Amino acid sequence: MNQNLRGLIKKYKWALLTAIILTIINIAMPTIGANANKLTLSNFLTMLGVLPPILLLIGLLDVWVPKEIMIKYMGEHSGIKGLGIALILGSFAAGPLYAAFPVAAILLKKRARLSYVMFFLGVWSTAKLPMVMFEYTSFGGLFTFLHITTNLTVFLIGALLIEKMLTAESKEAVYQSASALSE
Repeated sequence: MNQNLRGLIKKYKWALLTAIILTIINIAMPTIGANANKLTLSNFLTMLGVLPPILLLIGLLDVWVPKEIMIKYMGEHSGIKGLGIALILGSFAAGPLYAAFPVAAILLKKRARLSYVMFFLGVWSTAKLPMVMFEYTSFGGLFTFLHITTNLTVFLIGALLIEKMLTAESKEAVYQSASALSE
C-alpha cells in the first residue's frame, strides 16, 4: 500500500469505520439499516446547512482580523474587554455547538487568551440569544436568569482555573495545534 493511501486511511479512519459499520448493519438488519441511512443523511444535510456559513465566517475572520488586533482585544492582557468580546461572540452565535469549534480554533490561532476561548465555547453552548429567548418564553424570567448567570459563572471560573493550571508549555502546545489545524 503506498504512503499516500495509508495517510488518507489514517486521516479518515473514523469516517471509514462508520461507513463499514453502516454497511454491515444494512446487510445484517435491512430495516434498521434503512433507519440508520435516513438518520445519517439527515445529519449530513443538517451539517451542510450549518458548516458553510461558519467556515465562511472563520475564513473572513482569519483574513480580515490581523493577529495583532486579536491579541490586543482578546489576548493575554486584554482584561475585561476580551471577556466581553467572548461573551458577545458566543451569545450572538448561530448553529449547534460543533460549529463553534472551528471559530475557537481561529481565535486560538490568532492568540486569543485560552480562558476567553473556553468561556466563548461555554457561552455558545448555553447563552445564545435564540436559546435565551426560548427559555424566557417557556420557563420564565427567574429560571432564565438563574440558569444563565449560574452557567456563565461556572464557565468563567472553570476556564480561568483550567488556564491557571496549565503550564506555559501546555498553553503553547494548544496554540500550535490550533495553528496547525488551519494549514
